[in-house]
Amino acid sequence: MDWTKLYESRVVSLEEAVKNIKSGDRIFLTGNVSVPSKLLAELVAQAHNLEDVELIQALTVAPADYVAPEMAGHLRVNTIFISHNTRKAVQAGMADFTPVLLSEFPLLFKKNVLPLNVAMVHLSPPDEHGFCSFGVEVGLTKSAAESADIIIAEVNEQMPRALGDSFIHVSRIDYMVPVDYKLPELPMGSGKADPLTDSIAANCAELIPDGATMQMGIGAIPDAVLKYLFDKKDLGVHSELFSDGVIELVNAGVLTNARKTLHPGKIVAGFILGTERLYDWVDDNPLCEFHPTEYVNDPFVIARNYRQVAINSAIEVDLTGQVCADSIGPKLYSGVGGQLDFIYGASRSEGGVAIIALPSTAKGDEISRIVPMLAKGAGVVTTRNHVHYVVTEFGVADLYGKTVRERAHQLIGIAHPKFRDELKQQAKELHYI
Repeated sequence: MDWTKLYESRVVSLEEAVKNIKSGDRIFLTGNVSVPSKLLAELVAQAHNLEDVELIQALTVAPADYVAPEMAGHLRVNTIFISHNTRKAVQAGMADFTPVLLSEFPLLFKKNVLPLNVAMVHLSPPDEHGFCSFGVEVGLTKSAAESADIIIAEVNEQMPRALGDSFIHVSRIDYMVPVDYKLPELPMGSGKADPLTDSIAANCAELIPDGATMQMGIGAIPDAVLKYLFDKKDLGVHSELFSDGVIELVNAGVLTNARKTLHPGKIVAGFILGTERLYDWVDDNPLCEFHPTEYVNDPFVIARNYRQVAINSAIEVDLTGQVCADSIGPKLYSGVGGQLDFIYGASRSEGGVAIIALPSTAKGDEISRIVPMLAKGAGVVTTRNHVHYVVTEFGVADLYGKTVRERAHQLIGIAHPKFRDELKQQAKELHYI
């Protein structure tokens, strides 16, 4: 059968598509800015007819209707990264959190640890050969879709056609719902001048050599680093995500990918978060290659890049170098994401630079984020054995190969001045110094 006829035969309404979901099903929900929002809204509308449906996801940019209290017994979210729209539900015990490295999340489906009945995905229209692109979210979605019994897709006229290992043929898709709407935007920065973020970013940029291949973790600080790199040469990108900041570096001839040892000449990523400008720029752009996350985030793949730089954020760091990035004490807040994947990968790269960046304080300078000990119940995302550089607005602490005594002195040196004497006293009481 000609693929166009096959495509037409599988086009259904939203209502018809969602009726194929049964009680007890486990559904993969495409996340980030690629949430199939029309399908999700229809699932919420039909949820009263369903029981014990599990939605497994990572970060989602979507209304929180599907985790509302009235969904109890009908829909229950299981997330590997807690975003703002699911945080209250997870912390209240109304949604589940599964700790797992981002690089291993798709393997849960591939290895049948979490068998999928349905994948709800969001695709570009098919090309002349009948292939749809997973668009702005390839990394976590492609393997999940290929592992599911049934694929239900929104086919959006406004989804960019991302290149790389990013395609699925219409013959693999069971139900397709044509839609036409703009993707949500999630800029990494606020758009306003932020001296604190800029100071941290400038300190990070000092560590980045010419020819480096960069990973930018989620958040304002990693993205802000990019504007301090215009004096560098031949930078590249291998990252689970990137945002709008790369466009100006490409246009300025700084981000060439020319010295990359893996996928030279290409920006490699799993997904993007940003604005419509970025989505338009990525569309059919041969500079960009998108790949599944179990490849992009594999530390042993990352380590093959020359001078791999990893920049990730944290909630707090203790004086031995333990990094908490997923909880505030025992209160679950986010997730491991790709932090450990890239910190370890960068540390094994030739000339690699592994950075944890954070403001020195929280709550208007009331609380130090450099602490003698992590808060009770805090999760260790990057261990003291993996940590290399810690950066605040007050400078850089180089912890690799340093004793606990040396680490404590260096970390106190980049803490906010108002907390340094207190930290020294606490370090003495702990016999660190």
